[in-house]
Amino acid sequence: MQKYLWMLAVSVVATLSHGAVWAEGNAAAAGGDSSFKAVLAIAAGLTIAIASVGGALSQSRAATAALEGIARNPGAAGKVQTPMIIALALIESLVIYALVIAFLLQGKI
Repeated sequence: MQKYLWMLAVSVVATLSHGAVWAEGNAAAAGGDSSFKAVLAIAAGLTIAIASVGGALSQSRAATAALEGIARNPGAAGKVQTPMIIALALIESLVIYALVIAFLLQGKI
């Protein structure tokens, strides 16, 4: 768990310390606040990154639990497989919702 938190902290620091993100440039000529646009860009990137990591971890745990149940009782494979597939589809739909939110945030840039 500490390894994942450490990797997340390093990723956030690397993202926020990047010079192009905080470069102001010519905000008056662009007609908008570039720091607000930079925050939206970071939010869109973090939204999809966190959602994909969370979706991958939860899908792997769901598949692991289902396969362990099938390994203990092979006769229950039919009863376990359908709910597992439905659960995986629902988990994936949450990741797709995060992708839509990231696209909406990117559209405001």
